[in-house]
Amino acid sequence: MSTRSFWPPSEAAQADYEMLRVHLRGHGVLPDDLASARFARRGLAGLITWPASEPVFAGELPGAARPARDPHADERVSALAAGFQFLLETAATLRRQPATMEAQR
Repeated sequence: MSTRSFWPPSEAAQADYEMLRVHLRGHGVLPDDLASARFARRGLAGLITWPASEPVFAGELPGAARPARDPHADERVSALAAGFQFLLETAATLRRQPATMEAQR
C-alpha cells in the first residue's frame, strides 16, 4: 500500500494533517512542531481551525494549442476587419431591403 496521496492537499489544514499522518505512520510518534502540539491539545478541530502550514494553491491553467504569434500579421486586426466588413455588408443589405419590401406590397 502506497502512502502517497491521490492528489496534493489544497488547504493548509489538510497539509498539516497529511504531514502528521505520514510522520506518525513512519515513526510511531507525532513530530515535535506547532501542528502536532495543536493537534494534541485541541484535536482535529484545532488543526482545522488554526493550521500551521501556509495554504497550497495548486492551480492549472489549460490553454488551447496556438501557433506562434507573428508580429507582422496580427489575427486581431484581421478579425476586426472581418467584423467591420460584415457590418458594412449588413447595412448595405438593409438599405436595399426596405425598397424591395415596399414593392412587394
